[in-house]
Amino acid sequence: MADIIEKPSPNFDERGGVSPSMILLHYTGMPTAQDALERLTDAESKVSAHYTIDQDGTLYRHVEEDKRAWHAGDSFWRGTKNINAHSIGIEIVNPGHEWGYCEFPSSQISRVMELCSAIKKRHEIEYVLGHSDVAPARKEDPGELFPWKLLAQNGIGVWPEISDEDMVKAAGMDVVLALGDYGYDISQPDKAILAFQRHFLPEIFEQKTQGSSCSRTRAKLYALLAGHLLYKEKV
Repeated sequence: MADIIEKPSPNFDERGGVSPSMILLHYTGMPTAQDALERLTDAESKVSAHYTIDQDGTLYRHVEEDKRAWHAGDSFWRGTKNINAHSIGIEIVNPGHEWGYCEFPSSQISRVMELCSAIKKRHEIEYVLGHSDVAPARKEDPGELFPWKLLAQNGIGVWPEISDEDMVKAAGMDVVLALGDYGYDISQPDKAILAFQRHFLPEIFEQKTQGSSCSRTRAKLYALLAGHLLYKEKV
């Protein structure tokens, strides 16, 4: 892997005997990369991540992978609430929805994939998720512009393709219960649906039809749960 710039954060503690099984991707959601780096390394902020990747692909390390960084906040996935202990957090520099959300440059995404691939070789990673997947009621990042399909094509995460059979079999499916089966916190169903669509149906946001449990949402979720995956993780 290319050079890593060490920029340590004091904001970490022990994992408590837990090994990381998730990679959790965030956008920084701040006006500049410098703003984000300062906050992630400020003791008073009480937040951190293991890594930050700037838009030009520059990679910063804040916390060693065997330590627990403080990036997930109030979160949940498949019955687990202590997501920080179970994950490696990567901040991706992007101003986010509040400061002018924009496409992620190819140099940045290339570095994201390089880093994720390296992490997967070091740990038994089961899930590659966005912050909005584990905190749908609070978070939108990394958002609908993040290229999840491209990552899956490179062995990072999963991307279900919908078949005609999926469309038929998913017709009567309860979307909210199915989201819970996959791992989402469904205490706020509409938020969970939005988070799923941001990850797996980003075109819905271009069409401005997000938030409804449409037939494609049901079919996509059915394909995911049934294991009809065009690309599977290669741990």
